[in-house]
Amino acid sequence: MLFYLATLGLARFLTERVPELKEQDPQSVMAIEIWKDSDFLCRNYILNRLCDALYDVYRKIGTARALWEALDHKYKREDADIKKFVVGRFLDFKMVDSKTVLSQVEDLQLVFDEIYDEGMKISESFLVASMIHLLPLGWKDFKNYLKHKRKEMNLEDLIQRLRFEEGNRKIDEKGPVIGGAKAK
Repeated sequence: MLFYLATLGLARFLTERVPELKEQDPQSVMAIEIWKDSDFLCRNYILNRLCDALYDVYRKIGTARALWEALDHKYKREDADIKKFVVGRFLDFKMVDSKTVLSQVEDLQLVFDEIYDEGMKISESFLVASMIHLLPLGWKDFKNYLKHKRKEMNLEDLIQRLRFEEGNRKIDEKGPVIGGAKAK
């Protein structure tokens, strides 16, 4: 909307106040009338883009600037609420043994992507440490192994190690195959 209003040359009405009439000369009066007409256009372009329910709520606001500030205040507060929700999803995230670790890592990566999308920054080392910490109980030994590694891993290294470990665990579950039949 801001880009659209800038294209129309009306974006300045989102920040400017109505000019005050200093003299009763015709030029000042005409300048104020032109300003009011442009502000009216700007305000109504904004209102036109709102859904009907929001239009009914915001149509009573008199100037484009006041309307813009009201909408900005409402949606910035909602953004803060979304950030709290996304952080809550991260803090509540639990990995379980009943699902594959890689699918849960993908779910956690989606949560981290949402956190990035909300403008919050997380270092890669924090992300890696979090994923290691969240590994399920059945991965306790591997988790301890990863925690005690001296060399710091990046996310790709961690996912590759998890992929290998999960593959090895699947092979171990099947047991050795001898002569085409599973050994008992």
